[in-house]
Amino acid sequence: MMRRQSFPLPRIALVAGALLLGGTSACRTAAPPGDQMADTARTTQPESTARETAPTAREERVLPGLEVLVRDSLHLLRGKRVGFITNQTAVTSTGELGVDFLARTPGVNLVALYSPEHGIRGTVEAGKKIDTARDEKTGLPIYSLYGQTQRPTDAMLRDVDILVFDIQDIGARPYTFVWTMAMAMEEAAKRNIPFVVLDRPNPITAAIDGPLMDMDVRNVTQVITGYYAVPLRHGMTSGEIARYYNQEGKVGAQLHVVPAAGWKGNMWFDQTGLPFVQPSPNIRSLDAELKYSGLVLAEATNLSTGRGTEAPFSYLGAPWMDAERVLERVRAYDLPGVRLTTARITPAGPRENWIPFRDTTFTVVKLDVTDRDAYRPAYTALVLLTEIKRLYPQRFRITNAGFTQMIGSRWAREAFDRGEDPRTIAQRWDQEIQSWLPTRDRYRLYPAR
Repeated sequence: MMRRQSFPLPRIALVAGALLLGGTSACRTAAPPGDQMADTARTTQPESTARETAPTAREERVLPGLEVLVRDSLHLLRGKRVGFITNQTAVTSTGELGVDFLARTPGVNLVALYSPEHGIRGTVEAGKKIDTARDEKTGLPIYSLYGQTQRPTDAMLRDVDILVFDIQDIGARPYTFVWTMAMAMEEAAKRNIPFVVLDRPNPITAAIDGPLMDMDVRNVTQVITGYYAVPLRHGMTSGEIARYYNQEGKVGAQLHVVPAAGWKGNMWFDQTGLPFVQPSPNIRSLDAELKYSGLVLAEATNLSTGRGTEAPFSYLGAPWMDAERVLERVRAYDLPGVRLTTARITPAGPRENWIPFRDTTFTVVKLDVTDRDAYRPAYTALVLLTEIKRLYPQRFRITNAGFTQMIGSRWAREAFDRGEDPRTIAQRWDQEIQSWLPTRDRYRLYPAR
């Protein structure tokens, strides 16, 4: 039995608190440096990590950019043929689907829809290609941006005067929605088509955790899981990422971001009063969104993260792993904000879905978030993976080159492969993030609290 010790948490754990204390004042414009569009949208200042894991503070009145557009800035679309990049997560504060909301809004001429990964209704499993189709209710063509191409083509944009993006992100770099946005921005810029982002809250707050991606690992796997340099848990909204990438990536799009009204950087999604819509089949709650921003690292290994169970991204393990031995070693780190126990799972589901260890019963590590503001998902995942690898050097395997992209850099991948102390790796992550923050802060739209 390993002798239990306590170690100080690396400085990476302090980044989130520093960010939320830093704050930015409310701004009247959502236009990034060099924005070519009229700067007219007002910023009015915004299911759950699990409501069971932390008391829900009083809910604030938050409006998504979709409703702010119609309230304040409809002139941006008036008289133009509108292409709409969206899915089922784009709803109003009352739950009306964004496509239907805009289609019935006087002065809005929707001519085309574009769907990201998981499809326009969010029912397609991760990684599966989407076909072009037609929307039954509006009759509009739905062009797939996750099929034969991941960016709009000339044919898709032929009848479009302006592109509008409205999809709820989940706050983790490998989740593809914001990178669909980035590639569409590039195509719009090439054709001088204005690009509007209808912003929404970051559901897991403006807190940051994990590695900042080096651009030299972008192409080790499909770029749509890491198109530009942001941390693993990036702490930005889609609109902030659009502003950041448009300027720092020298895209030059005619970009206009319509901010969400009433949101602040320390607000969790279940404090906004907005309806939670499942963004993809295995992200079923705010709790899953938070845990995904760390456990996604394990998706590129031969471990299960709980796909095929009632709570994907709440478990970690494999039939060959002794979960109790892993816990014995991990307890030495005193990981904040999470309770680690063991559980028995039997993953199951349709054969066409990717479900590791389908129909096999085995014991895993179970993660329960006890303090979501203290929990560090990326650091927690790094510790777990390191100790599993140390215990099972002959069994544990990295199965996908995407691990290098997700862990952020070649140096971090090499350090992990060597078995370096995860605290040392996390401290260097923290240093890189601290150097990056002044750049990021130029594109923030919301006050910290």
